[in-house]
Amino acid sequence: MSSLLEELLADLAAESDALRAVVAELSEEQWRTPTPAEGWDVATSIAHLAWTDEAAVAAAAAATGDAAAWDALVLEAIADMNGVVDKAALAGGAVAPADLIARWDAARVGLAEALRRTEAAGLKLPWFGPPMSAASMATARFMETWAHGLDVRDGLGVTAERTDRVRHVCHLAVRTRGYAYSVHEREAPSSDIRVELTSPSGASWEWGPQDAEQSVTGSAWDFARLATKRIHRDDTDLVATGPDADEWLDIVQAFAGPSGKGRDRA
Repeated sequence: MSSLLEELLADLAAESDALRAVVAELSEEQWRTPTPAEGWDVATSIAHLAWTDEAAVAAAAAATGDAAAWDALVLEAIADMNGVVDKAALAGGAVAPADLIARWDAARVGLAEALRRTEAAGLKLPWFGPPMSAASMATARFMETWAHGLDVRDGLGVTAERTDRVRHVCHLAVRTRGYAYSVHEREAPSSDIRVELTSPSGASWEWGPQDAEQSVTGSAWDFARLATKRIHRDDTDLVATGPDADEWLDIVQAFAGPSGKGRDRA
């Protein structure tokens, strides 16, 4: 098993455990607290995480030849991708909190086991975009857990602990620069961009060639929040040098699917 996958799974477990601790003792009424994600409350957000973990498990099974569950999910998604996500989240969030936590716990365990099996077999998982390696799927699941965890905490008025685990979100955002342009039906420029971010612990994280003429600098926390549409660009400390870097920060996106309108300026 690769050390990268194990690192990713450990950080995903830590991030999920931290979020679980936030919601585990909530009252029924608190589970219905609205989050900044329009139409979603705390329960809906957790149900979405459970559903997506289960979808990844189905995709892993499809990679090894058992495609029934995955094929059914794809057919449903083809009809209405945005609708199937909301439908699953709203239905999943309507159950008793204890049942929802138990479902999420089981999905998390199943996901880790499935990704280890997929990597050991040297396979990629089918997904709603290009096929993904086990490590890429673990990174994507971390990103969503972190982002929806911010929504839950914002709704409840709980301050999120800033950890260096956020590096996974930043890395994904850098890697998906070209994808962000495709979502907006724009051609991605060929210019290199140097990204220099300061981690929550104070370390420096860097991507791109040192001699690149254009750059993005600032805090990793703000970059990750912007890339998941959890903050308005004007409310970040990010600085873009060069026209392509400036354009990228307007559309940067670490997740698949439509970009959405993002957050209003504070």
